[in-house]
Formats: sequence, structure tokens, C-alpha cells
Amino acid sequence: MGSVVIFAPSPVLTVTVEDVEGTADIHLHAGGQGVWQARMLKTLGTEVTMCAVFSGETGGVLQHLIEDEGVMLLSVTGEGSSGAYIHDRRSGERDVVAESAGHRLTRHELDELYGLTLQAGMKARTVILSGTGREDSVPPDTYRRLTADLRTAGCTVIADLAGERLKGILEGKPTVVKMSDSEVVESGRAEESETGQLVEAMHALNREGAETVIITRAHEPSLLLHDGEVSEIHVPQFETVETSGAGDSLTAGIAAVLADGGTLHDAVVMGTAAGAHNVTRHGLGSGEASVIHEVAKLVKIVPLDTSGTEPAQQVSPDELARKLRTS
Repeated sequence: MGSVVIFAPSPVLTVTVEDVEGTADIHLHAGGQGVWQARMLKTLGTEVTMCAVFSGETGGVLQHLIEDEGVMLLSVTGEGSSGAYIHDRRSGERDVVAESAGHRLTRHELDELYGLTLQAGMKARTVILSGTGREDSVPPDTYRRLTADLRTAGCTVIADLAGERLKGILEGKPTVVKMSDSEVVESGRAEESETGQLVEAMHALNREGAETVIITRAHEPSLLLHDGEVSEIHVPQFETVETSGAGDSLTAGIAAVLADGGTLHDAVVMGTAAGAHNVTRHGLGSGEASVIHEVAKLVKIVPLDTSGTEPAQQVSPDELARKLRTS
């Protein structure tokens, strides 16, 4: 398998309280977008290097938790504290007990992190740019410069970000940009999550610098823009336990295949399967490689129907089986 570097500036320490037969069951995990992507990459057998800043007591715990998952770390020691949150889920809902976004990274921390990511990225050739807990932690221009420098060095750059950070990345000409339809609307690139408007937004993202664009749409097929053609990505809709982390699993699946020399088509199939499997689990970015490979057999990428009909809904496994029996 290939190797992937993740630019994950500020992972988060997560503390979750669950109820087990009336007793508090407390879980400590590393969290944040980059961590969830790394977890899925490891599941798929890809070598992962994470470049991140770790600060204070929470940062020290985070380092151990991430290393225990088999992820190689290139770390910068920060001056403040890494982000953390405590959630109480004993009621069945996610009740926030306390949250800390962590400190804003200093210029020196960013410079060191930038250099580590650039060096590791040039060796691995495939890099994921992930976000941070607080919007102002990393300036958009850092994302722009890092994207541009990695692309100049011949690297594949994959981004799953929005807002000003995405604008910076687009200026650097990334290989793949993934967004959700809600992010497209919130960014003002579309007034609503309507297929035609989303397609226009995808073409705009392409003109602004993204070679390939993927937009996920919850219960409707995701959209793919590649080589000027728009397609729908169909996969059975499984029973959902947790939607968080599914998009990061998709991004990781794409990176895993591209890092191994696979085609964009195969990468999107694997990423879609990873995201579809992840929603059936409580662990964010988690899964089983054997299950993901089976789900991948059910993923279909078809040209977008522009005849004016409503977009096709994803089907449940039972509906898919019924259609197969009657076909």
C-alpha cells in the first residue's frame, strides 16, 4: 500500500461518558478531522504520517493515544494547550459538559509544522489537508502556500474544508476538493441544495483551482466532477448509527487508493464505501477493511441525468436485494 501524510494542525482530546447498566463508562480518544482520516487510512492498510502541534497536558495524552493507533507522528511542541471536550451521552443525547478549542498556533509553531509537512509530503507524494477546532488557528494563506508548494513538488493534495481555508487551498490548485451540500450552501456558493445549483458550484470550484470536486448529499447520491463530466455516486443506504466521521472516511478512502497508484474512479468507489460503512458504527473514522471492500462492490458511478428528472434516491440493502431478484 501507499503512504499518506495528513496536515492535522490541532487534534482534540475527547472524553465521552456513556451509561452501562447505570454505571458511568468513561472513554478517552483522540479526535478531530485529521485523526478520523488517519484511523480510516490505517483500517485500509495505508501507512499514515500525521503532522500536528501538541500542547500542554491534553497534548501529551493525545500523542500517546494517536501513537497507540499505529499512526506515525511528526510533532511540534506548542506553547498553550491542545483542544479537548467532555460530552455526556448517558441520556441518549450528546450533552456538552465542557469544551476547549485550544490555543491559536503561533508563527513559530506554524513555521515548524509547515516544514515538517512539506518534507514528509514530498516523500509520501499524497497529502490530506485537514481542518482545526478553531477557525483562526491556521491562517488561510498557510493552506494556500502549502497546497501550492506541495503541488509544485508533484504531490497529490486532497482537501475537505470550507470557508476561507478552502479559498486559500483553491488558489494553490488542489487535486481533489470534497464538500458537503450544506457547506456549499453555507458558503454562499448555492442558494439551496438543488442539483443544478450544486453542479454550477462544482464547476465554479473547478475554475477556481480544484481538479476534481466531490459533493456529498446525505440521503441522495454524491456528485462527482472529474475531467469536465458530472456523475452521481450511488451506494446502498445503510441504517445510520452516527453520521459524524463519514465524510472523513470518504476522504481517507480516496487518499488510500490514489496513494497506491489507483485511478480516481477506483478511489471514489473506495472512499464512498468507507463512508457508507462508517455510518453503521459508533467509532468515528472506524471500520473493517473486509466490509468496506464488500460495500465497494455495490458502489456505482453513473453520468448525471440532466433530463430534468428528480435525482435518484439511494436505496436500502433490502430494496437493492429486491431489485436484483426481480431483474
